[in-house]
Amino acid sequence: MHPAVIPAPAELTFLPASFAITPTTRLLAAPGIAATHLAALLRRSTGHALPLETGDADRGTIALTLDGPADLGEEGYLLDVDDLGVRLRAHTDEGLFRGVQTLRQLLPAALERGEPQPGPWNIPGVRLEDRPRFAWRGIMLDVARHFFGVEEVKRLIDLVVPYKINVLHLHLTDDQGWRLAIDGWPRLAHYGGGSEVCGGSGGFYTKADYSEIVRYAAERYLTVVPEIDLPGHTNAALASYPELNSDGVAPDRYTGIEVGFSSLSTGEEITYRFIDEVLGEVAALTPGPYLHIGGDEAQATDPAEYTRFIQRVERIVRAHGKEMVGWQEIASAPLTHGTVAQHWRPARGSAPDVEARTLVDAVRSGARIVMSPAQHTYLDLKYDQGSRLGHDWAGTLEARQSYEWDPATLLDGVGEDDVLGVEAALWTETITSWDDITYMTLPRLMGIAERGWSPATGRSWDEYASRLAAHAPRWTAGNLNFHRSPEVPWPTAD
Repeated sequence: MHPAVIPAPAELTFLPASFAITPTTRLLAAPGIAATHLAALLRRSTGHALPLETGDADRGTIALTLDGPADLGEEGYLLDVDDLGVRLRAHTDEGLFRGVQTLRQLLPAALERGEPQPGPWNIPGVRLEDRPRFAWRGIMLDVARHFFGVEEVKRLIDLVVPYKINVLHLHLTDDQGWRLAIDGWPRLAHYGGGSEVCGGSGGFYTKADYSEIVRYAAERYLTVVPEIDLPGHTNAALASYPELNSDGVAPDRYTGIEVGFSSLSTGEEITYRFIDEVLGEVAALTPGPYLHIGGDEAQATDPAEYTRFIQRVERIVRAHGKEMVGWQEIASAPLTHGTVAQHWRPARGSAPDVEARTLVDAVRSGARIVMSPAQHTYLDLKYDQGSRLGHDWAGTLEARQSYEWDPATLLDGVGEDDVLGVEAALWTETITSWDDITYMTLPRLMGIAERGWSPATGRSWDEYASRLAAHAPRWTAGNLNFHRSPEVPWPTAD
């Protein structure tokens, strides 16, 4: 059986030989995240000592080296497996780490049980060269509608890392809750964080909690992108500080799921002091280059005021040393070079979509686009009309639809070079548990991940579906709840 690697490598050749990990196998690598990750992964499942050493590769070794050519870029790698050993080469440790994820998928599914087993631990022979198509390959978790703690976010990171996801976008604030402690505005978390959809107790991250998520993600080469949604989706903030309201009266906390009814008072200077201080604290906690300011569904904000607001907030974000990211509505304002707009809304009707046209205009001014079209990437959509979880406002979304699309041809006027990457989005109005998260994520995320990493050509649903089916035993071994899409030829016993 051919290896079922997702995302598909750029170039892959199968070899007749294979390599077996035994008690005498050694790991050869300079210290780094990739080597540490691989050693921990193999030791916990094989029970072998697998000492991590330096030196020249010889028979029976798994060698990770940084002598790969520079044109592999930050994330590319070369992998050779035969009966003599395993040789993984890259130009950076991040590239080695991506290669480790491929190596992980080449090993038996029993590896995912995470406890010592007898094996055998055979790796099929391959020769491959691989690098990503797009730089941004993300997943967004909405912790505002329902709150998920640090350990659950870590579990999500571990779930997506094998599929070469490299961005964790955290939707930290919304009408239903504010999830990050801000020293200068403490009621945001302590009061605004005390609610969620359907009236739960909510919760929030302390600065230490958030820093732990950032650290854990960085040790797996994921960039955390925090989102503070502005100027709409702000009821939790407005309920916490009445001075942010145009009438000076704080509304009640909100536990419903409607959108578009809240707005900061965009004409008052205290609003911009609030934004500057909040984003300043978030920027100081976040080593990555991006701050996401939301900007979506701001129906309660006057359109002219909205344009001025986005331009001013963009300046605030840049003053804190970050690039601004926002949902596609921000493209209605003139954007500066380097700002990122996130496409999400399906086109409406046969006429050219107004918001799609503003995205094209933004690209012409130097903005970049992250593709999150709801009809292909929104993991909160129902699989079908019988689904217990999710919504259907953009239709239903099965595994095939999450795979059969191309980020570079989706919007007229937005091409390959304009697309920074792709992102799956998991909104949590109906999601309340870890099992819910995995059920809505698996198997749809894998198709989105492949669209972000693998070359555009040479792809077919039938071939991909066969590879996808082979991951069911891995998810079962890891005790992960997943949806058995009727479009996929799942194994009868996994």
